[in-house]
Amino acid sequence: MKELVSIITPSYNSAEFIEETIQSVLSQTYENWEWLISDDRSKDNTVELIRKYNDPRIKLHVLEKNGGAGNARNKSLERAEGRYIAFLDSDDFWYPEYLEEMIGFMDKNNAELVYCNYSRCDEHTMEPVLKDFEADTVVTFSNLLKTCRLAPVSTMYDTKRVGKFFFPVKSKREDHVMWLNLLKKIPKGFPLNKTLAKYRMRENSVSRKKKNIIRDQYLVYKDFMGFSTVKSLYYTANWAFNGFLKYSKIFN
Repeated sequence: MKELVSIITPSYNSAEFIEETIQSVLSQTYENWEWLISDDRSKDNTVELIRKYNDPRIKLHVLEKNGGAGNARNKSLERAEGRYIAFLDSDDFWYPEYLEEMIGFMDKNNAELVYCNYSRCDEHTMEPVLKDFEADTVVTFSNLLKTCRLAPVSTMYDTKRVGKFFFPVKSKREDHVMWLNLLKKIPKGFPLNKTLAKYRMRENSVSRKKKNIIRDQYLVYKDFMGFSTVKSLYYTANWAFNGFLKYSKIFN
């Protein structure tokens, strides 16, 4: 029997997009999955929309209070029973072969962690607005310090090999901290240079707000990695430069 995949999703006020996300999971060619959705006290009808789907693999947990995306992901991770951990935010999208191809690639390369290409799309039309982000580099702790190539929508890891990794709830760059902690334990993550997911670039996304983002990234190194001030500033500068390159290659 195929190994179980645990899909980890935080949801908050996602009614406009959540059904498209749900359909992308229900369409997966790899069917042995559980979907752990932790709703962070949505104020719209997100919860009602999720509950419309009568599939026992979809496991909704409505949190007692709002605690942020990192906390919501952690609540799902606590309940996850699958060998493989995959992440999908409530406004993003997977192509039908995403799970099948990612797991097959992990097995072929005997990998603990893999990531793939993803499209960067308009939040309403889901049409590409930037060139696809390409998974073209083996990821290590060292190079992940300078730029975060791993996105939740396009990354998967094997708990049998590395255990579970949780998100720091006191960081606004919680995904980068989590990936760094994971890459401390394993030598590398492997790139699958194929587009299998869509990332919705929302105007109100926390990750795209410029105010305080440099400070938050500096704290990744200073507070969570324990680096000196000079070393933290060095990696923050590298991250900022690489981030500019990552989002400046707009289609002509």
